[in-house]
Amino acid sequence: MKKRRNFRKKPKDDSKGLSVKVWNNNVEGALKIFKRKVKDSNLMLDLKKKAYYEKPSEIKRHKKNLAKLRTKYAIEKEKAKKNY
Repeated sequence: MKKRRNFRKKPKDDSKGLSVKVWNNNVEGALKIFKRKVKDSNLMLDLKKKAYYEKPSEIKRHKKNLAKLRTKYAIEKEKAKKNY
């Protein structure tokens, strides 16, 4: 099998942090990849949380309320399974 000449592979992404290399002037594709990386890293959620100070007691209260909701929905799910 012959090797293809002038065949260029995409370079490895060795950059640190959230960055994307634009290849063949494909800005739209690079932007799509960058948006996916930002979404997967939960960067925007962290920035939103850190936009203002939240007291530790408020954080605990929020976590406790979320745990209550989870158990409530789990109980409702079990009841729905038993009824069928």
